[in-house]
Parts: sequence; C-alpha cells; structure tokens
Amino acid sequence: MPYISETSIQEVKDRTDAIAVASDYVKLEKRGGRWWACCPFHQEKTGSFTVSSELKTYYCFGCHKGGTIINFVMEMDKLSYPEAISLLAARFGIQLVYEKSSGDPGAQAADEAKKQRKDDLFELYRRMAGTFHHFLMETDDGRAAKQYIMARGINIETIEQFRLGYAPQDRYWLHKFLLHKGYSAEFLATSGLFSSRFPGVGLFSGRLLFSIADKQGKIVAFGGRYLPPPDEHLAAAPSAAPPPKYINSPETEIYKKGQTLFAIDLAIPEIRRTKMVYIAEGYMDVLALHQAGISNAVAPLGTAFTDEQAKLLQRWAENAVFFFDDDEAGQVAAVKGILTCRKNNLPCAVVAAPNAAASTSEVAENTAAVKDPADILQNFGTEALQKNAKCFIINDFDFLIRRAKAIYDAKPTSVQGKAQAVAFAFPYVALLDSEVAKNSCIEAIADSFGLLVSAVGDDFRRYAAQQSSPRRGISASHSVKEETNPRVSAGRTDSRIRMNDELALLIATAVSHVSPGEEKLFPKFRAALEINEVEDQYAKEIYIALEECIRYGESDMDELLARIFSPELRGLFVEKSASGEFSINSRQLVADGIKKIKGRLLERRQEEILIQLRTQAGTDEVRELLAEKMQIDNDLSVLRQAK
Repeated sequence: MPYISETSIQEVKDRTDAIAVASDYVKLEKRGGRWWACCPFHQEKTGSFTVSSELKTYYCFGCHKGGTIINFVMEMDKLSYPEAISLLAARFGIQLVYEKSSGDPGAQAADEAKKQRKDDLFELYRRMAGTFHHFLMETDDGRAAKQYIMARGINIETIEQFRLGYAPQDRYWLHKFLLHKGYSAEFLATSGLFSSRFPGVGLFSGRLLFSIADKQGKIVAFGGRYLPPPDEHLAAAPSAAPPPKYINSPETEIYKKGQTLFAIDLAIPEIRRTKMVYIAEGYMDVLALHQAGISNAVAPLGTAFTDEQAKLLQRWAENAVFFFDDDEAGQVAAVKGILTCRKNNLPCAVVAAPNAAASTSEVAENTAAVKDPADILQNFGTEALQKNAKCFIINDFDFLIRRAKAIYDAKPTSVQGKAQAVAFAFPYVALLDSEVAKNSCIEAIADSFGLLVSAVGDDFRRYAAQQSSPRRGISASHSVKEETNPRVSAGRTDSRIRMNDELALLIATAVSHVSPGEEKLFPKFRAALEINEVEDQYAKEIYIALEECIRYGESDMDELLARIFSPELRGLFVEKSASGEFSINSRQLVADGIKKIKGRLLERRQEEILIQLRTQAGTDEVRELLAEKMQIDNDLSVLRQAK
C-alpha cells in the first residue's frame, strides 16, 4: 500500500506558510512582532492564541493547546495526518510522491480504502455537476428549468458561476448511466444520489439542481428544486399532494449539512475583504445577492443556522447580517440565528423592512423592503436589492425588541403581554459577557415597554437564576444550550417539563404529522390558532418545528426531531408518541384542545375588559370596550355550545 514519501512530507513542511494556513481558520492580527487571535478551541474575548511563522507552530496561553501547524489543521478539520498533509499540499501546489508501505497492512488498507472512497465520491459529484449542468444548458429536457431560473431574474453568468444543473425526469436514467460507467451498485447505494428505499431511483429526478461545495470548492452534495413536469400526462393528479419544493442530499462521508454553507467557496474572498457575511435563507436568495454584487452571501442547508456554521464563518467574518424571508418562519429563523451568533461571539444584525412606525411615504418608497432577496431581484431589480442589503440593516437587539412587540400584546393594559415580551429578550441578554452591556439592554427593554428598570432587572435576575438551576428544564425559545444529536438524546424523557393543555395539543398534532396514513392535523390547528396565541414555550417550539417541516415537505420522525431544539422536549415527545396515548381519537383531541385554548384566551380578554371598565368609567373608550365584551360573550357562548 503506497504512503506519502518522507521527501514529500518535508517539502510540505518547508513550503507551508503557517500564517496563511492559520488565517484560513482564525482572524490573525500582528502585535509586538507576533501574530495573535482569539482561540478557536475555547471561548474568549481577548486573544491568547498565537502563531509562529518561523517555527510554524501554534499555542494558546488560555487553554494550553499547541503543536505544529499540521497538528492545527488536523484538529480544526478532524483529519488524519496523511489527510492533513494532502490538504496542505493541495493548498500550496505541491505534487506528492508516494512509496510502497511496509507497515501494518490491515490498518493501512482500511485508511487507504477510506481515503479512496472519499476521493471517489468527490470525483463522482464533480462529474455529475458537469453532467447536470450540460442537461440544463444544452438539452431539450432542461429547457423548462433554464427558462424558470432565468424568469426569476438569474442570468447566464450566475448560472455558470454556481454550476446549476438539471436532473432528467426519468427516475431510472442516472442509475443505469452510472452502472454503465463502471460504478458498482453498492457504491451508488450510499452515494447520496439515490432513494434510500429504492436504490435504482434518482433522488433529484426532474429537478433544478444547485451544486453544494465545501470551502475548498469541491462539490459534496446537491439541492434540488421541484419543477412541474412539462408533459401534461406526467403531471400528478390534482388530488395528489405535491412533492416537497426542495430536497437536499443526505449526509455522506464528504457532506455534513450542519457544518457546510451554500456558496461558502464563492463567498470567502469577499468575506475576508469586508470582514462581513450575509446569511440568506435559501439557494435562490444567495444567487440573487451574488448577482447583485453582494458576493459575501451564504445560506444554511435546509436546517437552522448551527453553531458549527457560526464557528466556520468566524474564521473570516467579524459581523454577520441575516437576510431572511419576511414571513413567520423567516423571522423565527432570524431570532434563532441571532442567539446562535451571540453564543459563538459573532456580532450580527438583520435586514428588516421598515416597521409600522415608519412614515407612509417611506414605506411606499421602499415597497421592495417587504420581500426576500430572490423576490426583490425578480420584481424590483439589482439596485433595489442592493439598497435593501445596505440600507435596511438593524442591530440584533433592536430586531428582537421589534419581534417581541409583533408577537405579544404589549399594550399598557396588558400585563401578561408585557411580561412575555420582556422575557422574550432575556436569552439574548444572558449571552452578553459584559455587565455594562447587560445593564444597557435591561434599560433599553424597560424604555421600550414603559417599565421600571428595576422591575425588568429583577425579572432578568430571576430568569438567569432559573436557567442556571439544575432542577429546571430550559425551553428552546429561552435558551441557546448546545444542540445535541436527536438520535442520541431523543429517548431520554425529562419529567421536569410540565404537561399542560397547550403542550398536549401540540404533541397530539405532531404525532399525527409523523404517523404514516394518519390525517395531518397541523393545518387545522394553524388555521384556528396563531403562534402568538400559544403561551407555553415548549408548545411554541413544536409549533415552529411543524411549520418548518411543512415548509420543507418533511413528515418523518427523524426530520421532526431534528427541528426540535430542546433535548428534554425531544425525549418527552418520543415517550408520548411511543405510548400511543395521543394517537387515539386524535382528531377529537385536537378539536377539544383548540376549543379549550380559544375559550381561555377569550375569558382572559374578558377579565381585562372588566378591569379597564372599572378604571376608565366615563371615558370615550367605554363604548368600544362594551362592544368588545358583548362580542366576546357571544363567542364564548358559541364555543361552549359547539360539539
């Protein structure tokens, strides 16, 4: 078995620029003749990590990790020594020489087989990206997909730059084609290009394809957008559920979606230059931003923005700007992204439309500001997209306050709504390292909702104490605790989560969503109750997870669990779904639950009106309050009589 020659290894060591290599992972600055950065191995504000260009070593005075620059690459990218040597050789244009091995043949054979499989996968995806691109650009089969992408405002230059492609409608073509090219059926079955249930069926048949590359520019996966078949007789029956709009490659040896970002290879140069990155929601948004000259744009890959992705961007960026869709799912994702950035010491902001306080003329002048990047490019053009990206940025804290006001009823008369709106910002405040920054945020929260600073401060201290208590479960909306693998933690039940009507209702709805053959009850639930009418934070988390599953056409248990942030809630959901208690007469259970929650909300508003009537006797608002009370009385009567 061949191995890298000592001569080649020495050449790699001699020619490797330690500062250039380290700069691929951390932001270095020169102080006192040495290069310094914040350590990538532990959280810190003041850099104690140093790199020696002469010795080609690294060391952290905080956590005491150190070694050669080759060790550093191995640690950062989780590579073996030969893999790190190969990576550095490619980085500096060194042709490696191999020699025959005299070591343990079994271990070397396993290592070589692993490396060979990765190389084969890289080569397969490289070739398929070219083949799919040919189908898009040069064949009649791809004409409809090409017309679609160009109708969205994407030009040929961007199509070429992003290596867009098209997978033929024939679901069996690709498997036959690759078998004919000499690939084995066993290799193809785990390549990520075919259905896991039907190995001969192409995963992306009849879809517009987006090539997903790693930071070195190697194609590692594809994302496919559904396009209706051009032939009428191939179209699904009107009663059939449409396929999911987007599907992504499954994870393989070369692709981990939580550690990869779409267009990262194309964005790195501009991120390095500007020290800023735009994080969009999807493929089309990234294409639109790059075409508008905003080439430091990337996107997560069908998942929430992860800690690993934040740490990856932190190697080059000093600021992140979220440019998500202006719908409910997009706004929820932006909040999660803000907390993830703050947790990983990556300052961030959000592109947001003018709020309700903006003047009518301002909103009219900036109608494009209510769209996502792809829609702005298509409907308003490049200049409008550039203006949105540059002129409608607000800082993360201001966005959270705006979001809290949109979700909760924070009118002066709504005590509960104010308390919920204030608590919404506490997870963000808790992540700040500086006490000065925390106090400033607490003061700003108090000013935003017309409250005493001391009262907000007292509530925050109670919140912080509860989060640090081992006896308390932590909800996803009020925590950024590091996410664990749902397949590992899902079976762990945590009885500390208090079961209530809202949580039981959402669990029953979610059970129906992942149960094969069962009626999907979430659309009925969503039509009856909006997310801001759900108060329990665990119930909100399931609501959001179901919203995301519907958005991406997901209905499996693994997919739902992957979108539930809290490990305690995952464990509870697995237990309750396994018990079967929420599968019995689930339609009636959901209907009764909706009625109960709506009744509770109406009764609470009824009590608030009575309080206001006692305190506002003789004012002009009394007539409106009495009219609202009569309507609520009638709604409650109808609700109680409903079966």
